[in-house]
Amino acid sequence: MTAIRAAQAMAHGTALGELITGNKRFVYGNPRYGHNVTQAAATAGGQQPHSVVLGCIDSRVPLEAIFDQAFGSICVARSGAHVLDRSILGSVEFAVSALGVSLVLVVGHKRCGAVSATVAATRSGEQPTGDVGYLVAELAPATEGLDLNDPAAADKAVRAHVLRTVARLRRADGLAPAIAADQINVVGAIYDLDTGWVEFLDPED
Repeated sequence: MTAIRAAQAMAHGTALGELITGNKRFVYGNPRYGHNVTQAAATAGGQQPHSVVLGCIDSRVPLEAIFDQAFGSICVARSGAHVLDRSILGSVEFAVSALGVSLVLVVGHKRCGAVSATVAATRSGEQPTGDVGYLVAELAPATEGLDLNDPAAADKAVRAHVLRTVARLRRADGLAPAIAADQINVVGAIYDLDTGWVEFLDPED
């Protein structure tokens, strides 16, 4: 198989385990990795990341830090509320096909401003204009069926949006063959800003 590496550098179950244990190190205050130039230089000649992590642009969610990952361990793609467009999807597919990652992780987070704005816009019926309006339109399906007056509506929409993004990635033409061959996995998660814990979601949620 040429488009997708036949032998990934790390099995997707092992890659997921790396991120789970890294998050535990982060929460318990025992990080193994820091950001220093020595580690950066050590990986300058090449990379073998095990995962690509898709997250929000929120400055409170530094993905390498919350999973305690070293330089060269994960590829990161970020957009407002991890909304997928062609460039993000292409980046994920490149990480799988060219870099050999075996795990695609979608990370939403609690108190997401973009999702809260979408809930408010949907409730009021007043959609933002311009490119922010594009974000809201992409996020709006995650609010369907929710009581928008429920104080927990935004958190429920975050969860729904993560699961929708996972489902969309699983259907992507560039990823579906590798998923069918069990070479990669696509997983969803939610980061808790208050505790630092990452909750990994069951796709049946």
